[in-house]
Amino acid sequence: MDCKDCVIDFNANPSKPRNPNAGLIVAAVAGGSAVLLSAICLPFVTPALRKICLPYVPATTSQVNNVLKALKGRQGSLIDLGSGDGRIVHAAATAGFKSVGVELNYWLVLYSRLRSLHLGINSLTEFRRQNMWKISLQPYNNVVIFGVDSMMGQLEEKCLLEMNSGSVVAACRFPFPTVPCDKVIGEGIDSVWVYKITK
Repeated sequence: MDCKDCVIDFNANPSKPRNPNAGLIVAAVAGGSAVLLSAICLPFVTPALRKICLPYVPATTSQVNNVLKALKGRQGSLIDLGSGDGRIVHAAATAGFKSVGVELNYWLVLYSRLRSLHLGINSLTEFRRQNMWKISLQPYNNVVIFGVDSMMGQLEEKCLLEMNSGSVVAACRFPFPTVPCDKVIGEGIDSVWVYKITK
């Protein structure tokens, strides 16, 4: 094939002109995806940057059942400190408690609220995006804590200072360091330490 044949062949089958903006479109999509992924992941990563880290670890079915056993025969208001995806609050509301979940992670708060609507218990639940150290425990006669070992001393002090006599704390995964518990329900990671506040 000589040059003349090439010209004839090209004119018969011209190639489509390249889109000069294709590279920009690909870069914009990739950049936008990276920003969106970072925005979604940031609330899950930032707890690790705090002095005391409270990671999101979903409660097991056994843990939820043990918390309900700890609260058996009780009534009134309940607050879950570090409520995560809301499963303790949802279970407590289903059992008749007016329940509040406190969580810093915006996405988990949003998920918990939507789940309450789906379950039809949103009139018994409330989820707040709030620092648990800045909320008063005085209005609640039942407190559920999913803490980490390094923060249980501070939580013990907060509960003893703010809660009324006769109130109950259900501490999951880790006990308070100095106050003796009234009973332990479950074993291993599913353990729940029950404390009755006396003043």
